[in-house]
Amino acid sequence: MARVDLHLHTTFSDGKLTPAELVNLCYRRGLRVISVSDHDSTEGLPEALEAAEELGEMRIIPGVELSTDIPGAEVHLLGYFLDWSSPGLRDTLRRFREGREDRAERMVERLDALGVHLDFERVKEVSGGGAIGRPHIAQVMVEKGYVRYPRDAFDKYLGRGGEAYVERSKMTPRQAIGLILTYGGVPVMAHPTYSSAKSGREGLKDVEGILLDLKRVGLAGVEVYYGDYTPEQVAGLRETADGLGLIPCGGSDYHASGDPGEPEPGSVGPPAWVVEKLEEVRPQGADPPAPSPGRSCP
Repeated sequence: MARVDLHLHTTFSDGKLTPAELVNLCYRRGLRVISVSDHDSTEGLPEALEAAEELGEMRIIPGVELSTDIPGAEVHLLGYFLDWSSPGLRDTLRRFREGREDRAERMVERLDALGVHLDFERVKEVSGGGAIGRPHIAQVMVEKGYVRYPRDAFDKYLGRGGEAYVERSKMTPRQAIGLILTYGGVPVMAHPTYSSAKSGREGLKDVEGILLDLKRVGLAGVEVYYGDYTPEQVAGLRETADGLGLIPCGGSDYHASGDPGEPEPGSVGPPAWVVEKLEEVRPQGADPPAPSPGRSCP
């Protein structure tokens, strides 16, 4: 079992466990360093930090996960050690969450036209006031009996190219890296390679080229030890990370989704020294400027 898991979600985005429940689960599974990295939200961190303090032996690395867009695919960026309580960051993330809600409502409307009738108020209720995402829609589809498992909803309806898929306004990867650096964080690319347990996600083409390009603007690491990656995927990504001088990060990407085979916290994770390397490369001194808006290459 790993003792470090740097990719976990709570009810403040699309996870099913509260921050306190997640922290306690991780502790019981032997983890001692974790990152709560909700989508577009740091709102769950106070509860997670309080739960960790009560345990006394659990360290929480403040994190966030941002969705970005390149032609034909998404790139997710994780930010570690952010100044998560900064009003500027929290306001920016709030605007992202508002965009998520608008998108979710439009997807529910498309589903209705396809004969899949959901109550958007129920979707909001399932989100628990957190950042509304496609997994919440999928959960309601399971409740209503339209699909058996959440990933089935992604396969036909909610994944990129699905019948009810709706794009939303996203940053480019460069812009997300700029935002993370601006608020003192360390940018890491999440899950660049396809994972069979995570529906609605496509593997990136030319991963090495994208990583090299993003390293030039501040990318510090890439998820190598992830979810249900095969040993071959891990070995290939570790070789790529080492070759590019990127920190080999990782975690379970746990949501408590209910999908068969979902990796549990601590089932996968990076070596402990990775946390030290992330701390070493944290931005020091004055905040770097965020990149100018616009659709730059990745």
